[in-house]
Amino acid sequence: MKLIALQLLLWHSALWTVREATPLGPARTLPETFLLKCLEQVRKIQADVVAMQERLCATHKLCHPEELVLLRHSLGIPQVPLGSCSSQALQLTGCLGQLHGGLFLYQGLLQALAGISPELGPTLDMLQLDITDFATNIWQQMEDLGMAPGVQATQGTVPTFTFTSAFQRRAGGVLVASNLQSFLQLALRVLRHLAEP
Repeated sequence: MKLIALQLLLWHSALWTVREATPLGPARTLPETFLLKCLEQVRKIQADVVAMQERLCATHKLCHPEELVLLRHSLGIPQVPLGSCSSQALQLTGCLGQLHGGLFLYQGLLQALAGISPELGPTLDMLQLDITDFATNIWQQMEDLGMAPGVQATQGTVPTFTFTSAFQRRAGGVLVASNLQSFLQLALRVLRHLAEP
C-alpha cells in the first residue's frame, strides 16, 4: 500500500512539474471523440505500466529506476524526443508524429523484454496491444487530417533492441516503464490541452 501511495505521490509531483514547465500554445482543433479515446487509452496504458512496475518491484526487488540510471546508457534505452509537443508553439502535425513514433519505439523495447518473467508475460502482452491500438488511433487521425507522412510504421518496422541477460531484461523493464510513464504524462498533458475548448 505504501508503494502505491508513493507512486501516486511521485506521479502527481512529476505531472505537476511537467505541467508547469512549459505552457502550451493555441491548438488546432481535433475531434472530441478522438481526444476522448486517446485520453482513455493513455490511462489504460498507464495502469498497465504501474502493474508492471509493481510486479518488478515485488518479484525482483527492482523498485527505483534512479538506482539503475547508469545502466540506461549501456543498455541503449533511448528517451523519446517530444519537442513538437512541449513548446509554446505546439506543432500539431509534428507532435502527433512524435507521439506515434514514440509508441512504436516503446513497442520495440517491450518486445525486447519478452521472457522477463512468467508473472509479467500477460502484462507485457496487454501493454503491447494497448500501445499498438493507441498508435493506430493516432495514425488514423493523422490520415483523416491529411497529415500522415507516407507509410505507417508496422510490426515489421518496429525498432529492435536486445537485452542479453535476465538481469538486463529486468533492469531494462524498470527503465522502460519509467521512461514510458514520463512519455505518457506528457502525452496526457498535450491531449488534455487539445481537448480544452
